[in-house]
Amino acid sequence: MRREELGSLALFLAVAEERSFTRAAAKLGLSQSALSHSMRRLEARLGLRLLTRTTRSVAPTEAGERLVETLRPALDEIDGKLASLTELRERPAGTVRITTSKHAARSVLWPALDRLTAEHRDIQIELDVDAGLKDIVAERFDAGVRLGERLEKDMIAVPIGPRLRMAAVGAPGYFAERGIPRTPHDLARHNCINLRMTSAGNLYAWEFERDGRELRVRVEGQLVLNDVDLITEAAIAGRGIAFLMEDHFEPQLASGALVRVLEDWCEPFDGYHLYYPSRRQPSPAFRLVLEALRYRGQPG
Repeated sequence: MRREELGSLALFLAVAEERSFTRAAAKLGLSQSALSHSMRRLEARLGLRLLTRTTRSVAPTEAGERLVETLRPALDEIDGKLASLTELRERPAGTVRITTSKHAARSVLWPALDRLTAEHRDIQIELDVDAGLKDIVAERFDAGVRLGERLEKDMIAVPIGPRLRMAAVGAPGYFAERGIPRTPHDLARHNCINLRMTSAGNLYAWEFERDGRELRVRVEGQLVLNDVDLITEAAIAGRGIAFLMEDHFEPQLASGALVRVLEDWCEPFDGYHLYYPSRRQPSPAFRLVLEALRYRGQPG
């Protein structure tokens, strides 16, 4: 294979995965016209139509899809081999891309990565903070972060934080007026602050557990919010009961601005894990990130 053909195949893969000449060109740092011309030359050399172009989108043809299936693992292997060459450097270097939720980024990742990047100046970290669950292979992330109970199959998963707990809280004035719920079923008589999940668009069903008994409760109330800070403010203002990770409320619980209820129904669950494809060769930079994040505390 000639060198220019290998380059054209890499360009084709970018267009096929982005399904857009505009996005692929921006990602590659090329002009759209140069990228389009390169694709036409590749199709001419192969004698095959690889892409279907319309005014609104670009999609691989059947031949294009088969070529994508061939190229992706091959280029992943090449990337892994190239990354391993950095072991010959005196200092690990390179970019590590991680997709994560906002809570995990702030509570677990940032404290460790702040120290790591201060000590290793040749390592670049890109955190994609998104509530959605992304395909880390398709979107070219080195790793993702999820709760232990929601891990992907065929992935290596490493715990990076302690077990977590949820907390149901409200203002003292709210409970003085409306009473204190003793079981999750009592929430039906309360004004609850719902969380809109930005990834799926649905309302989060409050999850409780006690003595092995699990309950998922659909609550109702005047407010539906998709920001945890606003939910906390609304609870402090006495607008209803909020339900989030307990560390969101630590300052307000300590000061007495919020009161916790249903604590015996909020048992700990598996915390955050960093997961990455088992078939991808980790780079030295990624291994440093992994060791910096690896949780070494007590499991409970």
